[in-house]
Amino acid sequence: MATVTEKKKASSPKKLQHPKEQYMFWFENMLLQRRFEEKSGQLYGQQKIRGFCHLYIGQEACSSGAVSALKKGDKYITAYRDHGIPLALGTSPNAIMAELFGKKTGTTKGKGGSMHIFDKEVGFIGGHGIVGGQIPLGAGIAFAEKYNKTDNLCICYFGDGAIRQGSFHETLNMAMSWKLPVIFVVENNGYAMGTSVARTSNVTELYTLGEAYDIPSEPVDGMSVEAIHEAVSRAAERARKGEGPTFLEFRTYRYRGHSMSDPQKYRSKEEVEEYKHRDPIEQIRAVILENKIATEEDLENIDKKVKEIVAASVQFAEESEWPDPKEAYTDVYVESDYPFVMD
Repeated sequence: MATVTEKKKASSPKKLQHPKEQYMFWFENMLLQRRFEEKSGQLYGQQKIRGFCHLYIGQEACSSGAVSALKKGDKYITAYRDHGIPLALGTSPNAIMAELFGKKTGTTKGKGGSMHIFDKEVGFIGGHGIVGGQIPLGAGIAFAEKYNKTDNLCICYFGDGAIRQGSFHETLNMAMSWKLPVIFVVENNGYAMGTSVARTSNVTELYTLGEAYDIPSEPVDGMSVEAIHEAVSRAAERARKGEGPTFLEFRTYRYRGHSMSDPQKYRSKEEVEEYKHRDPIEQIRAVILENKIATEEDLENIDKKVKEIVAASVQFAEESEWPDPKEAYTDVYVESDYPFVMD
């Protein structure tokens, strides 16, 4: 029979590893991404958002944990599942939603859509559509920061499918040789489009690929925003000391398909539900409530506020104007009088 002391110990809340304000930031930050993406999925079904659309639902800890660990001036670059990171960084939801609608008030004037969100002001160097194409770009950004002695770094995200690209291996080799201040992150959600990691390579412990280049590498629980914050903090410290890159494997999961057109026939409903029991937002909600950082009512009010922000972004996007067709010829060349641009 358990003693009173044992019962008390078993029911005691998880010890806080970070300031209370940090947990509240994570909760609201991840919740904004979740509600924004849920609404985006609905709008896609209504054909108000068209083209490709890749949702970040389930992977919110991967962005929020990194943002809380890094500082202003650091740069972020990712693939085409790119709504979450700029939202985590503070890009206006209005501008992102308008971009999804293709309106001129969007982050790239309606020219990029879902796959190409950019925001220089917050250090987000964009979502990129070519698989693995952003990996050498991330190293190039880090090279520029080192060359200019800024003390900033670049965190470069990519999916598990991009691991198979030659650009990944070439870049890791060069980045370690030059000790570039870059954090390479593979968001391993288990599937490259609809193909599992186990079917694409004999190496399923993806972080071990970095070890071939003597890069400090480690797996990270991608469903835990705390674990991500701590791993990115360690990697950032190394980078700022001039010790070079780190390779992190965020073991995460997406609840929705690869894109909105994905029927998801390659995995079971039971598998998805199993991961939902480890939901990153619910984990932080539990820590907040157990430690009495906030009440259930407080968290409900945050959810209400976030939903209002998302609703306002939809209204903003719907009321915004379409870009003028002539805009197709702007922002293409640095030279405004380039001779091959026709009116």
